[in-house]
Amino acid sequence: MNCDFCAVVAGSTPAHLVLDDEVAVAFLDRRPLFPGHVLVVPREHYATLTDLPPAVVGPFFARVQRVTAAVERGMAAAGSFVAANNRISQSVPHLHVHVVPRNPKDGLRGFFWPRTRYSDDAHAAEVADRLRAALG
Repeated sequence: MNCDFCAVVAGSTPAHLVLDDEVAVAFLDRRPLFPGHVLVVPREHYATLTDLPPAVVGPFFARVQRVTAAVERGMAAAGSFVAANNRISQSVPHLHVHVVPRNPKDGLRGFFWPRTRYSDDAHAAEVADRLRAALG
């Protein structure tokens, strides 16, 4: 199988990891809406939410919940946007949940959001460090 996110999970594709445990891996999106935009993926390959076995739903979303709290704390955000696409607009066919820090008047409206990039690898590493620290 040739899956970009499986490669991140396996460590063969570099990523700025925020969480890595037996259930899930969370890492910075390479084209974030804002710094601190994290993708949370199940360690095992499941293409969509509907493919995720019922026994994994709770443990996986417990990780999404932890990462969401860390994104809000670590980025000093007033809130967050948490979402997953199923097939349509799913750029990588591996279940992934977006956790995006949000603040009032941050410029996001609807679903037409401009993507950005980290200024450099050091900036991405610093943001990942902040989020790992916020996970506790």
